[in-house]
Amino acid sequence: MAHADPSLSVFFGVHAGLAMGTILTCGSEEQKRRWLPAMSRFEKIGAFALTEPHGGSDVAGGMETTARREGDEWVLNGAKRWIGNATFADLVVVWARDVETNRVLGFVVEKGTPGFTATKIENKIALRIVQNADIVLDECRVPEANRLQNANSFRDTAEILRRTRSGVAWQSVGVQFAAYEIALQYAKERTQFGRPIGKFQMVQDLLVKMLGNATACAGMMVRLAQLQHEGVYRDEQSALAKAYCTVRMRETVHWARELLGGNGIVLDYNIGRFVADSEAHLLL
Repeated sequence: MAHADPSLSVFFGVHAGLAMGTILTCGSEEQKRRWLPAMSRFEKIGAFALTEPHGGSDVAGGMETTARREGDEWVLNGAKRWIGNATFADLVVVWARDVETNRVLGFVVEKGTPGFTATKIENKIALRIVQNADIVLDECRVPEANRLQNANSFRDTAEILRRTRSGVAWQSVGVQFAAYEIALQYAKERTQFGRPIGKFQMVQDLLVKMLGNATACAGMMVRLAQLQHEGVYRDEQSALAKAYCTVRMRETVHWARELLGGNGIVLDYNIGRFVADSEAHLLL
């Protein structure tokens, strides 16, 4: 999907990886039966609300969104930012700190719940299809039945992130191969000084570096997938893959833009879109 459009792959990763993955991992059997079948058929779309205006991956020690218990309900207050799919999602997984125990808990907030507001973040230059939103929770009441029964600490949140982190690295592989293929085709068709620019060694050097990056990242991800399949991969391995592959992605798409010259900054040739999307992808 990232090979075709990074925005599409991010939408799918948020829905299937983060939202469905959280319910699968942290939900009770009843909650899984209630939500996952419809989500797997895309009849209900999910979102994942962790990042806050004043904190990203550091929210473990300073989560500002709170939850307080009142009878059979939880009252959520706070704000979330950069939440993909949130403007149209049917189910939003919201992480909040229990004011009584200080534990981080997970809740499923359903579309139309009073006190929940999602406002689209405008003027993005990258991942433009992805509907990122600012979320405000103002005395938002969620039933106990919507509290994820097996989400009882930030360790549970971190487990979801660990499982999905490799998906970002896989997306960067798709982006790199797409950029390489566009650049290669352009090098065959674009002529300068009476011959295709692909005949010049400086252009060939760019193509070789691009293909080398993409192939190295693909090899790393295949090995990581094998470790995942065997059930022995560790968090630092997926973190390394994400860090390495996303940086190589930035290199690769910029080499493609360089190869296309002025045509690399217009949308007609797609590379400009991949360059912008790769910058946002580093932040996922």
